[in-house]
Amino acid sequence: MRLIGTFVLLAGSMAWAGEIATLASGTYLRVDRHEAVDGGKIRLYSGGGYVEVAAAEITGIEPDGEVSTAPAVAPEPAIAPVAPMVPMASPKKLADQAADKYGLPRELVRSVMAAESGFQPQAVSPRGAIGLMQLMPTTAHDLGVDPQDPVQNVDAGARYLRDLLVRYNGALWHALAAYNAGPEAVDKYNGIPPYLETMRYVNRIDKDLKKQTNHSNSEAR
Repeated sequence: MRLIGTFVLLAGSMAWAGEIATLASGTYLRVDRHEAVDGGKIRLYSGGGYVEVAAAEITGIEPDGEVSTAPAVAPEPAIAPVAPMVPMASPKKLADQAADKYGLPRELVRSVMAAESGFQPQAVSPRGAIGLMQLMPTTAHDLGVDPQDPVQNVDAGARYLRDLLVRYNGALWHALAAYNAGPEAVDKYNGIPPYLETMRYVNRIDKDLKKQTNHSNSEAR
């Protein structure tokens, strides 16, 4: 049967448009043709040679329709339909929606967003504040939101600002200072803490609010 082993290797590396002989062992051979010979054997031809196998070792011979030598190609996996992308609302629209939800002036939330992130959804500060209204990871966790999601980020920022205004009885500068430096710093100094960054932050938003208010008043005339 050493010849059969060699024949199997040859048959396995080529493609045939002839016949397939199946052996009792389960092995199959692709051959050009076959014929019965004396001694109860079957002669299997391949190329310019042949091999003789006892007829009892062959369980069947049938036409081989394979003619291509190209490797089988696995079917492509089914692709699940992709939900259409919903464009994110503009940063200013997100600010207005959050302001309306929490009863804040739209100009205030817009001014805070401008000062915090410059209306950039992917903004990240050197201290690790994330997104449009620059939520710190710990603050976002406490508020139960994903700071990477612009909608959740802005909503939580407006909610936090509203809570600070309530905490400081509507004192805007106290609330803004707490948004920037933390309520602990405002409580410690009983007002805007003497931090240059925080003082500039409060002053910038105050100026922007006045500018927006004057613009709105001029348009209303």
